[in-house]
Amino acid sequence: MTKCLEGLGLARSAPALFASGRSAEQASPARRLGAALLAFAIVLSVTLLPQPGRAAATKGPDTVADTAAQIMDAVVNISTSQTVAPSRSVPTPELPPGSPFEEFFKRRQQQGEGQGPRRVSSLGSGFVIDASGYIVTNNHVIADADEVYANFADGSKLKAEIVGRDTKIDLALLKVTPEAGKTLKAVKFGNSDILRVGDWVMAVGNPFGLGGTLTVGVISARNRDINSGPYDNFLQTDAAINRGNSGGPLFNMEGDVIGINTAIISPSGGSIGIGFAVPSNTAIPIIAQLKEFGETRRGWIGVRIQQVTPEIAESLSLDRVRGALIGSVTEDGPAAKGGLKAGDVVITFDGKEVKDMRALPIIVADTPVDKQVDVIVIRKGQQETVKLTVGRLDEGTPSPSAAVAPEKKPEAPPPVTTLKLMGVEMAEMTPELRTRFKIKDDLKGVVVMAVEPGSVAAERGIAPGNLIVEVNQEAMLAPGDVEKRLAALKKEGRRSALLMVADPEGQIRFTALPIE
Repeated sequence: MTKCLEGLGLARSAPALFASGRSAEQASPARRLGAALLAFAIVLSVTLLPQPGRAAATKGPDTVADTAAQIMDAVVNISTSQTVAPSRSVPTPELPPGSPFEEFFKRRQQQGEGQGPRRVSSLGSGFVIDASGYIVTNNHVIADADEVYANFADGSKLKAEIVGRDTKIDLALLKVTPEAGKTLKAVKFGNSDILRVGDWVMAVGNPFGLGGTLTVGVISARNRDINSGPYDNFLQTDAAINRGNSGGPLFNMEGDVIGINTAIISPSGGSIGIGFAVPSNTAIPIIAQLKEFGETRRGWIGVRIQQVTPEIAESLSLDRVRGALIGSVTEDGPAAKGGLKAGDVVITFDGKEVKDMRALPIIVADTPVDKQVDVIVIRKGQQETVKLTVGRLDEGTPSPSAAVAPEKKPEAPPPVTTLKLMGVEMAEMTPELRTRFKIKDDLKGVVVMAVEPGSVAAERGIAPGNLIVEVNQEAMLAPGDVEKRLAALKKEGRRSALLMVADPEGQIRFTALPIE
């Protein structure tokens, strides 16, 4: 028995089991049974004691009340109002006298007459980031508003001025003037980059007009693209987010803001456990720019990009699918001046890894204007470093994106000498073909005359009037050039060929086709 207890580190308890001074063998059967039961109880209780790290892995926080008490007063309800023009009255249709619908339409017309502009209001959430009165919310909460008010937990209501807004990230910065002698409670941003899936978070806001509502959940996913804009990089959470929560903060367990609640997926309008928040590390530079300039000042390099697919990666001899493929470069833009070329695969920008096409616009946008950066690219199978100076994005300029959709199929051309490869019927450029397809004068390449229906080329969007400019980064001027290049690639063991394709206007894109 003593050895058993020693194994548990409780040997000092053994003498108490046999306080009479007799040995275990001399003790009465009843005493020996009692000692055995007590030892079993000790073993059971020790076994059931929580182990270090186990509690956190099996259950959520016991309470968030202490943290909530520190942050709730910094969260505000945002109320807006705007003037809406009167709706047009519905004209009364011609109806036969005595029709049962005649009286109905007459009443509808009378109700619409004399109605002028009307005021409508909406509600959202926000949070104070500076005791001087700066408040962060979503842009869609205050969009088109004539008046904006911040309603505080103590019942006070202050008129807010819109300092600046960013429609692409859906953020807005407001400013209120605190009442004399009153200090506003503010919260600070945390580091969203260190969040892990499964970390606990708290959402606070104004769902359905119920101010000061706190819900708890976890980070369900990171880097979500919900197709709401060019810089989607949302945190996903199952903390309940409903209508009215927009613009409210998402806190970590230390009370730092690690996200701004922005959107939900819901068939009913209520929470089903799929909510999205702008990460704090995305919001921080945007808020700083709005505060300093009243507008955003994003980086821009002047390229059109597309995704690196497994077929493109294989044709470019990449070790894996990664980076962003440059489809075309804006003339006289920062990328062109720095030496980036169509066909380059950007794998690092300013020291940050470019994991995929989506990552590059986000990284570039966050880079300070006029900063000189190193860009590491893979060009013709070799890694090279290019230096360029980041320009400023004109907010009316389209963000880097995939190539433009192909032109509609023009009328069938008259017979010409053609060669069919990879499901594409192609011909050498002639003045007549340039005129027929309205191809710009400075464009060179092999003209696509027809595409086999159902072929991979058709699925990839190649259409008559397109030009095959390059095959695996070698210029093509005649169908024979394409045939020779494909034969060489096939001899090298390549399974696909990378085509640089241009439309008649010169918009470039890349696509990989299997070698027959």
